[in-house]
Amino acid sequence: MAGPNELLAAIADVGADRRRGGYSRHVFDDAERELREWFVEQAEARDLRVSTDRNANIWAWWGDPGDDAVVTGSHLDSVPGGGAFDGPLGVVSALSAVDILRDKGFRPRRPLAVLVFAEEEGGRFGVPCLGSRLLTGTIDADKAGALRDPSGVTFAEAMRSFGADPVRLGRDVEALRRIGQFVELHVEQGRGLVDLDRPVAVASSILAHGRWRFRFRGQGNHAGATLISDRHDPMLPASQLVLAARRAASGVAGGRATVGRLVPNPGGTNVIASTVDLWLDARSPDDRSTRSMVEDLSGVASEFASAEGCQVDVTEESYGGTVHFDAVFRDQLSGLLDDAPALSTGAGHDAGILAAEVPAAMLFVRNPTGISHAPEEHAEPDDCTAGARALARVLENLAG
Repeated sequence: MAGPNELLAAIADVGADRRRGGYSRHVFDDAERELREWFVEQAEARDLRVSTDRNANIWAWWGDPGDDAVVTGSHLDSVPGGGAFDGPLGVVSALSAVDILRDKGFRPRRPLAVLVFAEEEGGRFGVPCLGSRLLTGTIDADKAGALRDPSGVTFAEAMRSFGADPVRLGRDVEALRRIGQFVELHVEQGRGLVDLDRPVAVASSILAHGRWRFRFRGQGNHAGATLISDRHDPMLPASQLVLAARRAASGVAGGRATVGRLVPNPGGTNVIASTVDLWLDARSPDDRSTRSMVEDLSGVASEFASAEGCQVDVTEESYGGTVHFDAVFRDQLSGLLDDAPALSTGAGHDAGILAAEVPAAMLFVRNPTGISHAPEEHAEPDDCTAGARALARVLENLAG
C-alpha cells in the first residue's frame, strides 16, 4: 500500500482553488464529497468496515466495531484557500499506519478505527469542529441544522442533498462509548518543531478561542450624491474595529485577535453599505483573558458605531475553552516516540473537543514554513513518513 506522501499526491488536484491558491474543500461540496468517496475506496481496499454516523462523520474499522476502541483520524475539509496538509495529513497517515502495522503482521487486540470528521474548519457553515461538536453534544442539534452557508443553504438542507437525515443530528452516546482513546496527527501550525529540530511532537494544550460576528448597521445610500456630513456609513466603525482588534491582542500576553472576513451589504463600488458583517477570531492562553478581550472590543465597537450614527450587534458563533490534554496520556506517547517534545497550539482541533469526553492526544509533524491556512503550508516527505511511523508505533502500543 501507499505511504502518506503517495496518498497526498493522489488527492492533490481535488478542490484546488485557482482564484485563491491552495485548496477550498468544504463539507458536502463537490470537492469534499470526492474526498469522502476517495477515503471510502482507500479504507475498503484495506478491508476496513466503513460507516457514516448520524453527524456525517466517517468511521473505518479494522475488524468489528466495539467499545474501548483506539481511534485515530482527522478531517478532509479546508479553510478557503487552505494548504494541502491541514487535515488530510492526519487521514492519510492513519491509513498509512494501518498499512505499516499490517505489513509487520500486527493484529489489534482492541478495536481500532480511523475517523474522518465533518466540517472541522467551519469553512462553509461557520462553526469549527462541527462534526465533533455534534458527536459530543457541545452544540445544539437544532442550532447546527439551522446554520447557513454564504448562499443561504442550511446545514440540514446540505445534509439532505448528501443523502443523510438531519433529524438524527446530535450527541451520539453509542459512538462516544466506542472511543477508548483518540489520537489525532496534524501538521504543526507554527515553528516549534523547526526551532527544536525534531520531526514529531505531542500536544500539551490548545488556546481558548472563539468566533464572534459584529454586524454594523447604518444607512445605505449613493456614494456620489450623499454628503459626508449626512452619512451613517457602517464601514467606518467596522474598519476601526479591525485596528482595535490588533491593539487589544497586543495588550494580552499570548493574545491573538484576527479579522479575516468582512462582508458589506449590498457590496457595490458606488454604494454606501447599509450593513457590514465582520467576524472576529479571538484567542489567548486562558478563558478569562479571551473573554475580557472580546468584551472590551464589543464596548469600543459600540462607541465606534455610535459616533457614526450606526448600531452594532455582537453574536458569539462558537467558543472553546482552554484545553489541557491528559498529561499521563501525553507523556505515554512522548515516551513511545523517543521523548518527543510537548508543544502547545493556538489552533483548534477535533481532538480538543473530544478531550472533554475521552482520553485524547495529538501528534504534530514539522512544518518548515511555520505557515498554515495558506498555500505555503508544508511538510517534507521524510517528516510525513516519520509522522506515519510514529502514529503506527502509538497505535501498536495502545491496541496491542
